[in-house]
Parts: sequence; C-alpha cells; structure tokens
Amino acid sequence: MPIYESVMQEKPPIVLDIGTAYTKLGFAAEPYPRKIMPTDVVLTTTGATKSLFDYETTEELYDLVVDFLQTIFFKHLLVSPKERKFVVVENVFGPTVLRETLARVLFVHFDVSSVLFVPVHMIALSTLAVPTAVVVDIGYSETSVMPVFSGVQIMSAFKDQSYGGKAVHAEIKRQLLEAGVKESLLTESVLEDIKVRTCFVTTFERAQARAKGAEDQPTPPPAVDYIFSDNEAVIEVPGYLRETVYEIMFEASNERDSLPHLILRSILDCTLDVRRSLVESVFLVGGGSMVQGLLARLKQELQHLLAEDPYYQERFHGELQFKFFTAVGKPNFAAWLGGALCGATDLIQTRSLSKETYLKSEHVPDWSNLCDNRPTGS
Repeated sequence: MPIYESVMQEKPPIVLDIGTAYTKLGFAAEPYPRKIMPTDVVLTTTGATKSLFDYETTEELYDLVVDFLQTIFFKHLLVSPKERKFVVVENVFGPTVLRETLARVLFVHFDVSSVLFVPVHMIALSTLAVPTAVVVDIGYSETSVMPVFSGVQIMSAFKDQSYGGKAVHAEIKRQLLEAGVKESLLTESVLEDIKVRTCFVTTFERAQARAKGAEDQPTPPPAVDYIFSDNEAVIEVPGYLRETVYEIMFEASNERDSLPHLILRSILDCTLDVRRSLVESVFLVGGGSMVQGLLARLKQELQHLLAEDPYYQERFHGELQFKFFTAVGKPNFAAWLGGALCGATDLIQTRSLSKETYLKSEHVPDWSNLCDNRPTGS
C-alpha cells in the first residue's frame, strides 16, 4: 500500500491502542508511539485515579473516556483533535459498549473528522508484510490466539484464556504473602516491577523435572533483594518464585487450556490445507510476550506435544517445525505500529467511518451485527 502525498500533506492521523493496562498513542507514519501510558483516568471532579474500564453505567464510561482523551490530546500529544482523522486499534471480540462510547466521544464531544477501527491481530501482522500467521497476543487481562490466512482472520478458530500479566501478578503476590511479606507493600506497580526485573520462563527440562516431583529437584536460581524506592524497605524475592510464576501458562490440565494447547487447538480448528502454513508462522505480540525465555520454552512445548501427545499425533501429519516471527520494533507496541502504518496509506480515506455517516445513525458498523453485513440490494 503506497503512502499517498495527499494523506500526509494534511494533519497526520492520531493512532490509539487502548489496552487494559497500557495505552499506546502517537501519529501515523511514525516508527514508535509518542507515549505509552497506564490506562488510568484522573477524575476532574475529585482528582482520584481509577481505571478506564472501572465503570458501572454507560454514562460513567462516557465521562471517563472524555477525561482520558483530554489527557491524551492536551497533555501528551499537545494537539487539538478537532477535524483530525483517527486510527483506533481494537480487539474484534472487545465490548461493543466501549467502541460505541469511544466513537460517540470522538465524534460528538471532540468533533473529529473520521475514525478507522482496525483489528489488533491482523494489524499487528501487517507490520511484517506477510499475509499468514498465528497471532498470539499476550496482554494484561488475557492471552488470545487468532489465525490469519491470506489476510483474512479465521474467526471460528479464535481462542483466549485469562492468563496474562494480571494472573502473573496474582501468582507473585500469592507466593510473596506465603513468604511473609506484608500485603500493604505489594501494590500493582510493585508486582509489575518485580515481574519485569526478576522473573523469567524456565527451561522445558527444568519444568518437566519439577512436574514429575522427583527427589532430585532442580536447584532454584539465586534469590534477589528488591528495594522499594519510596520507603527503602527491602524484601527477598525467592529464586523459586522467579522461576515458577510463568508456569501458569504451561500447566497441564484436563481442560487442555495451557498456551501450547491453545495454539494447537486454534490451528486444528482451521481447514487442513492451511495448517502447515500456520505451524510455520507464529507471531507473538503484547507486553507479556517480552519475558525472557518464553519463545524457546513455547517452541519446545509445542514440538513435544506434536511428538508425544496421541491427540495431536492423529491430527497433524508429516514433519512439522514451529517457526516464529520476530517483531519489528518491540512486541508490546506491534499492534500500534500496524495502526500507524495503516494511517499512512489510502485506507484512512477509503475505510474510515466519517463524522457525517456516524451522525446519521449514531452507530458504528460491527462485523457481528447482521444489519451491517447484508449484501447490497438485500
């Protein structure tokens, strides 16, 4: 898709990727977001801080979105949103009330000229310029798997589970509380800092040895001291914790819902002729995919299941090797980067929802709404 001069001569479109924990924001045709900020809102009425998704009514969500976007436009981007074009990265299975409220705020409150909603899995894949892959998005609240073949999302093969950054934080907190650490010290920001600084995914061999429960358990890695910056308190992060908190993604269960099973089941839900292409094209995105050791462990787990699990032996045939793409830039903003590329092409002109069209019905076309997908003339 060429970059048209007519697009870039105007004000560059604003690109937003609003995640559960962090929001990426910036302008089209730029290689990095201008800012990655927590998805929290400072209320103008009380000055308190709360999550954007912590709402009870649609009216409350509307007010939260207004305050949140005002912070983005006038504190971080330092631009007026009036008559601007927007690209919004969204989960195709995200809440309809959120996208409808976001569109209403942008068009009615901020008077923007157009909004283009793009699906997170497919737009992240566009940064690689390849049409086919299994896109695995490991976020804060969930991990989702979406196969994409020839630029088309295979919606029936979509899979997701609740293990993400939030579940890892809960496991860190549980183990530290058992070790005698005061709960008042373990705020969400501290748990995230401990996760990023000290934790990693252990090797396949060490995980297997632990799972068997043999007497000769692997020696845990060394414990580390974590210093709190505000009160100079020090806690010890055990080596066992550092190595095992990410095992929630690989735990064996009768439900077959671990991350390797999720990927394999998603591929099996696709037709036979596309499975080999998907096996050889796995793309990990999201902040949770940046943890040290995840890629190597996941590849070993997948190959082990293909070779040893009778269920998959019956359904996968031939010599199959899982191959992984490397993200352009960093995996945590791969979807935002795809939106920035999309906003620099003619798609921003041809596929966007314009203000005039929206104000006629105050409705955002949705793939799940039959009224929006009827063939022309029916």
